[in-house]
Amino acid sequence: MEKDVKILIIEDDEILNAGLCYHIQNARMLPVSAYRLEEAGKRLEQENFDLILLDVNLPDGNGFAFAEELAGSCRIPFLFLTAHNLEEEIIRGLRLGADDYIVKPFSVRVLMEKIQTVLRRCSGTKRAEPCRYGNLTIDLENRLVKRKTETISLTPTEFELLAVFCKSGGRILTKEILLERIWDVRENYVNEHTLALNVSRLRNKIADEEYEYIKTIYGLGYKWIGEKG
Repeated sequence: MEKDVKILIIEDDEILNAGLCYHIQNARMLPVSAYRLEEAGKRLEQENFDLILLDVNLPDGNGFAFAEELAGSCRIPFLFLTAHNLEEEIIRGLRLGADDYIVKPFSVRVLMEKIQTVLRRCSGTKRAEPCRYGNLTIDLENRLVKRKTETISLTPTEFELLAVFCKSGGRILTKEILLERIWDVRENYVNEHTLALNVSRLRNKIADEEYEYIKTIYGLGYKWIGEKG
């Protein structure tokens, strides 16, 4: 595998997580660790991944529910990791779209071969298909936005805001979160007025007579209310 293949490991067992990172690095791939679902969600909003290793039982939630939410916003191949060898759980995991279901304890050699097999199978497919929300078609990979047949021109900041909203899964994004992910991460600190101005411009560009897309949650922040097409 090429060096730029990136794998997200969502596993709260620090020793197991570190071990998986070691073997993935040895296979010339890039591992990224997350120990909670909240942390994993933030990673997925900020980075692109080629595959996810997802533990079923995590401190802040259930891997099955996370997989369902993930399927609604993007299509990244994933493998479940679990300590439970229950037929019902295995079937549930596969029905959620898992590419495989690995029961602990497992052979690292077998797991690595399964990872390679999934990556080879998916290598010929496009990593991210355009998403449709109402009258919008949003191609995050190629940074293109259309409303019906009209191409919408967005500034780089407006597009980054739109990408964060699209990947939020309908969660409320506080002003602090948006400031951190769009500006603070680049040490370009701005105030809430700049955020509000950019959100307002983005909303005006993408909204139409049918859809608002971005809802202001007074006192908190904003929420993406685009209906998935």
